[in-house]
Amino acid sequence: MEARTHLQLGSVLYHHTRNGEQARGHLEKAIPQFEDVKFEAASLLSELYCQENSVDTAKPLLRKAIQISQQTPYWHCRLLFQLAQLHTLEKDLVSACDLLGVGAEYARVVGSEYTRALFLLSKGMLLLMERKLQEVHPLLTLCGQIVENWQGNPIQKESLRVFFLVLQVTHYLDAGQVKSVKPCLKQLQQCIQTISTLHDDEILPSNPADLFHWLPKEHMCVLVYLVTVMHSMQAGYLEKAQKYTDKALMQLEKLKMLDCSPILSSFQVILLEHIIMCRLVTGHKATALQEGLYCISVNCMDNAEAQFTTALRLTTHQELWAFIVTNLASVYIREGNRHQELYSLLERINPDHNFPVSSHCLRAAAFYIRGLFSFFQGRYNEAKRFLRETLKMSNAEDLNRLTACSLVLLGHIFYVLGNHRESNNMVVPAMQLASKIPDMSVQLWSSALLRDLNKACGNAMDAHEAAQMHQNFSQQLLQDHIEACSLPEHNLITWTDGPPPVQFQAQNGPTTSLASLL
Repeated sequence: MEARTHLQLGSVLYHHTRNGEQARGHLEKAIPQFEDVKFEAASLLSELYCQENSVDTAKPLLRKAIQISQQTPYWHCRLLFQLAQLHTLEKDLVSACDLLGVGAEYARVVGSEYTRALFLLSKGMLLLMERKLQEVHPLLTLCGQIVENWQGNPIQKESLRVFFLVLQVTHYLDAGQVKSVKPCLKQLQQCIQTISTLHDDEILPSNPADLFHWLPKEHMCVLVYLVTVMHSMQAGYLEKAQKYTDKALMQLEKLKMLDCSPILSSFQVILLEHIIMCRLVTGHKATALQEGLYCISVNCMDNAEAQFTTALRLTTHQELWAFIVTNLASVYIREGNRHQELYSLLERINPDHNFPVSSHCLRAAAFYIRGLFSFFQGRYNEAKRFLRETLKMSNAEDLNRLTACSLVLLGHIFYVLGNHRESNNMVVPAMQLASKIPDMSVQLWSSALLRDLNKACGNAMDAHEAAQMHQNFSQQLLQDHIEACSLPEHNLITWTDGPPPVQFQAQNGPTTSLASLL
């Protein structure tokens, strides 16, 4: 009774007050006691140590508890998950993967295929983060078999399936395979619909090692919205991306009234990042500025360069590095006088030889950047070769924005070469695709080219119509640009170090603004 009282007092003080010292005192008194009390006290105490930045004190406590809990399956598994999480937060993914592997084998021995799948899927997630793709493929295959063969609580089974499919979808998206991912994404969306119709059973599993759940179904629902938004953005279905972002943010706002789980804030930031990109492409920079900013879209090239250079300095992630370098190369091309730096960058992201990452999307983008540079240098045949490679790759995986940009640039090249018919064959589908996305900048470019093409071919009425379209797009973009640059948040483009230069309040509330999270 005394041990349990110390545990309860420690738990109340830890969860509901800031009196860490008293909480620690009670939990330390509960540690040497009976098994279930001992393990719960060790778990809470290690959380408290981590909160106080005493990670090195938490680790041996958890290791000792893991060592002596092998006869108590629930606590043994829970403590293994907890120590793996601690290593993950410290970016020690190798140790975390080792612990999850130990957990999977232990779960198999105690007859819990469900928790074995949870350990293996968690390990698969970390291997994806580490880019250990050769280890990921057999692991995901094994997980798929375990999930399909496991017969148990329907909600637990479907939640395992969601976890498995989310890993598969993000793996495809990470590789830029927007078309190949569609069957998995469809399965995932069907799976979340099934879960939403199932009732939570209060019947506890007979095996104590099965007493785990990956995520609440409400969180899974937001996560599925999130990966759908990621897919829509990559594929260039921006209206669909905005629709699902709005749905997800509404759901998040409801959840955050009752739930302060940090994962919800992570979901919110990723959704905001994607909606910002949507706004910038569709010509709503002023709205995007309330949520974030992308310097290239407002022609602040020096600031864009500073932001990308800072991002390069801060990242060790290979795909992110390649993404930043590709964007920085586009800045140098637009500046027109940075040839030495540009050659150096292009050599590092050469899509023909030893491209640094496996991403299909990034390699297609690198071909486009090469084509753009060759175009500005007047090397039109070389530019056409690069752009045809981009088209081939973007068509294969439905990368609609890259397709539209490549078509209009090819149209521009044929126009310069005097091949008006071929130019028209490129620019008309480019305009149609840009309108479907919708991408305001590509529409502006396409309408200017259509105006000049029709004028050169003597089609006065079509030329006038294209000129009117171009004028409308120009006015919309100019008005949006002026509005964006006049906002106080515009000062953020100079921020490369330390706290943000301006503290501003969210005008649209936390559902649509990054301000509250800065």
